[in-house]
Amino acid sequence: MFPEYRDLISQLKTTDHHFTHLFDKHNTLDQRIKNLETGIEKATNVEIEVLKKEKLHLKDEIFNLLKSKA
Repeated sequence: MFPEYRDLISQLKTTDHHFTHLFDKHNTLDQRIKNLETGIEKATNVEIEVLKKEKLHLKDEIFNLLKSKA
């Protein structure tokens, strides 16, 4: 995610607790969505779509933070 900000992401993950929380929550949601889509976990299509929207919202927040810190 956002390879152009790789160095900044590494820095923020060690210095910014809010950023780290958002980043970790995004990664957790990403894995959960993959598990649901592959049938490892069960969910309805509506539930999966809700999680995808939440993940996208987190990605937008992360991107906005990166832009403001760059």
